[in-house]
Amino acid sequence: MTHSPWSCTATRSDAGVLNVGGVSVTDLASQFGTPLYVVDERDFRARASAFRDHFSAAFARHGAQVDVFYASKAFLSSQVAGWMHEDGLCIDVASLGELEVALRGGIPASRIGLHGNNKQIDELTRALTVGVGRIIVDSFTEIDVVNELAGSLGVKAPVMVRVTTGVHAGGHEYIATSHEDQKFGLSLATGAALEALLACHAAENLTLLGIHTHIGSQILSIDAFRESADRMLRLRAAFVDAAGVELPEVDLGGGYAIAYTEGAEALDPADAAVEIADAVAQVMEPIGGTWPRFSIEPGRAIAGPAGMTLYSVGVVKRVSLEDGGERQYVAVDGGMSDNPRTIMYGAQYSAAIASRESDVTPVLSRVVGKHCESGDIVVRDVDLPQDIARGDLLAVPATGAYGRSMASNYNNALRPAVVAVRDGAAKVLVRRDTIADLLDWDVPA
Repeated sequence: MTHSPWSCTATRSDAGVLNVGGVSVTDLASQFGTPLYVVDERDFRARASAFRDHFSAAFARHGAQVDVFYASKAFLSSQVAGWMHEDGLCIDVASLGELEVALRGGIPASRIGLHGNNKQIDELTRALTVGVGRIIVDSFTEIDVVNELAGSLGVKAPVMVRVTTGVHAGGHEYIATSHEDQKFGLSLATGAALEALLACHAAENLTLLGIHTHIGSQILSIDAFRESADRMLRLRAAFVDAAGVELPEVDLGGGYAIAYTEGAEALDPADAAVEIADAVAQVMEPIGGTWPRFSIEPGRAIAGPAGMTLYSVGVVKRVSLEDGGERQYVAVDGGMSDNPRTIMYGAQYSAAIASRESDVTPVLSRVVGKHCESGDIVVRDVDLPQDIARGDLLAVPATGAYGRSMASNYNNALRPAVVAVRDGAAKVLVRRDTIADLLDWDVPA
């Protein structure tokens, strides 16, 4: 199914000014400066609620329950954590910093899952002390470490085993997470996953909740989820045969694709929910036994489409191409420091003039940043009008995930603020870096 990359409240005024959440981008730029991450709160929360409602309804048809875990790595602030709690979602974290921000936002620890292939002692200690709902163990080493640490703290650690199912899905190889030759999980094919489950079951200070998998990101095929669910549930049945008890929980992962450009494909949560729930039912029927409680992880599909980045245009120039054509280069006041995905993954984005209307013929353009790198590209290929000029505002949609969370201070750039808009009002979620911040981090002789 094709989708627009713009959030649901994005509109244009008669003068061509882009409005989001009832606020014009010209007002946002004037008040908060650029570059600026803009989050459409209504769109963000509607997407979260859609995953919650569609998956709950689809699995309820089979008498099962589902939890939805928001991906904090996509974008996290304490206010966003509060939204997710209000909207009935859980949250996954993969660092001490993410855990603390989630707790600050009011998420009960019992609704937090701790991920990571190499969790540190301080992260595990904090997680066990506050009582997180699940720790997803990723290796035999970690099983031993968590068991020993829980014993020293006098608690039982609730754990799930991350399983590498061998189902390959996702786009770039760096975001496909279920093939054998990578750092995450314990292999289903070699028997390591079952062995790990039995080790957790036998460990004195662990409470084994179940199994977890994540097969990749930016996934468009339901077939991948169907095959992964089949393998996970058969592993659960194998554990029953080996240990004589049923695992109460199964996390089916996520990584649902979003549209980054106009007319691109995206995975619809309503369709995905029904097909995945029905696929699970087909597997469970011959296996028998009690249905587990399921969970899913939509990944970027909540935050990504709800956000955009607003830039000010600086230098515009045209260069000749080898084929005799021409490309327009549009330089903005941000770049790879606020969105590294283009240079890291070859990610495709779109862009549009946001501060006015233009009826001038568009030409092939490349949106680039201000950093000292020829690869500092924000949007590789996009049609923009020939009259685009210094001072125009340029908007890049679908940057709500992995923009601010992957942002850096390369060239000592200041990371942009994140502002939420809704019903004509704007509020800061994360403030902009300042020169004072940079000087505070620096330690003089």
